[in-house]
Amino acid sequence: MKKITLLLTALLLTVALTAQERKSVWPKGKMPNRQEHQIAAMTNETSAKEFKADKHRVAYLDWYEAPAKENRNGGCMILISGGSYECCCDVGYINRWNEEFTKLGFQCVNFVYRTPRPVGLPIYQTAWEDGQRAVRMIRNEAEKRGFDPEKIGVISMSAGSHLALLLATSSQTRAYEPIDKLDSLSCHINWAIVNAPAYGTTDAELGTPATRQGYGSDVKLSSVFKFDERTCPMSLHHGGLDIYAPQTSTLVYRQLRRMKIPAELHLYADKGHAALGLGRGIEFMRQMGFIAPLEKAENIMNRYPNDDNRASHSKADIWPEGKMPDVQERQCTPYIEWHMPKELKTKAIQIIYSGGSYEHNDPDGFEVAPARRYLNEKGMAVVTLKYRTPRPANGLAKHTTAWQDLQRTIKIVRKEAESRGLDPNRIGIMGSSAGGHLTLMGVTSSLHKSYLPIDDIDRIPCNVQWGIGIYPAYALTDGLENPNKGGGNDDSATLAPEFSFDIKTAPMLFIHGDADGWAAMNSVKTWEKLLQMGIQSELHTLATRGHCFQSNSVPGTGSYTHLDRIWEFLTTKGFNK
Repeated sequence: MKKITLLLTALLLTVALTAQERKSVWPKGKMPNRQEHQIAAMTNETSAKEFKADKHRVAYLDWYEAPAKENRNGGCMILISGGSYECCCDVGYINRWNEEFTKLGFQCVNFVYRTPRPVGLPIYQTAWEDGQRAVRMIRNEAEKRGFDPEKIGVISMSAGSHLALLLATSSQTRAYEPIDKLDSLSCHINWAIVNAPAYGTTDAELGTPATRQGYGSDVKLSSVFKFDERTCPMSLHHGGLDIYAPQTSTLVYRQLRRMKIPAELHLYADKGHAALGLGRGIEFMRQMGFIAPLEKAENIMNRYPNDDNRASHSKADIWPEGKMPDVQERQCTPYIEWHMPKELKTKAIQIIYSGGSYEHNDPDGFEVAPARRYLNEKGMAVVTLKYRTPRPANGLAKHTTAWQDLQRTIKIVRKEAESRGLDPNRIGIMGSSAGGHLTLMGVTSSLHKSYLPIDDIDRIPCNVQWGIGIYPAYALTDGLENPNKGGGNDDSATLAPEFSFDIKTAPMLFIHGDADGWAAMNSVKTWEKLLQMGIQSELHTLATRGHCFQSNSVPGTGSYTHLDRIWEFLTTKGFNK
């Protein structure tokens, strides 16, 4: 027992021991809205036997040891704990963030604000006052501590992320009246990594979990966030099962897009209230140049140049001779190719096909070949599809014949799966651009027959267990044929009418460039619809990246590592067991 007690004591003292210098945010007697029940302390301090509340009434900054001189990048990271505005409890996150960002060359500082919630004021008011003052103090310290006063970022959690959003969006609104010369400095920040922001929708802004999960025609983003002219780029992270609704993050992201502020949105399937995807946040910072100048871009086909991990390959027609529906003389002949790995490590099957505006498609191009080679290396079977293009005539919708080819392909793959040692009930589909639209058709509308049955294969169901949409196009009504007018951000831009969202609709992974003309909102609004149906899906948008983001991408950024997101999704959902 004594040994356990000593270990716990050592753990609780970690932050205090690693912080190099503590500074109060407010001069004596100048703290606004002082309330006697409030303290400023991390929970590892309040749990200590010798803790005395009267010595911890004022918000403070804990400055950590600066990174090695040769590693410094001229930036500062402010670390902000959550705790429902009742305490500052995220000791573990603060330690991890300090370790990670110090390694990356940032000066780190832990900001500890007043809690519990003030009486007679908004729940965030005293923390916001402390926050604006803290940023001014940090900016004032920049020259002394060797970082750029215009290179200050924030990483946060929960209530701390609500506070981070206030700092990121509302620096031009005074939280308190000036008390000295320091208050002439700006309190804006330059970027924010915002984890699981709480209280952001109107059904939660009084300080509760989202009572209607962020849904309803009368549920909006809280008006406390002003989105002024100093609003900064952000990376927003939220779990799909979070009781502090992920709609906070989707709504903030939408407003940033309206303002043309680069941003990323990362939504995690089957995850609750937690700080998720630190690596994605670091990739965002690297993409934005906050860590260092971007490295030279690399062509993805050069990174995955051959089929070394493929053991066998076979090609087959989709339709029996004379049986193909809606034949168009101008269209190519569709076919599938099986790509089996040298060592089969999963019985799951991934079907992959490219985009091309429904005017052409290439099963050997950059949207398909690298993914199939990556998955073959992981030990997964891949089927590639060449569907009919260009677009059909005779009044048929642009996707009609491709959809027929996809439905037939899924049935063939299901029929042949067992003979190849694979699971007929673990099939996923993946497409890019127009192929992403085709994936949405396959995922949401499998109970809708795209052609009349022609043989016994058509007795087999064509639903899938998952879908992967890479920058899907044509998914919203403001972009049914061309790039999205208004970026898909307006509420009037709704999902395309051809998606049935039937009872066989499967979970999805979306990856989309934030700067794509075929807007990221195609993916975001589909993700929101799936969540409304109770289907846990995953989404990642990539700051500053456009259409075909993976073709040439920079090491250490999300567009470079996007194939890893696919494998992580398959692992999280258990599809690749």
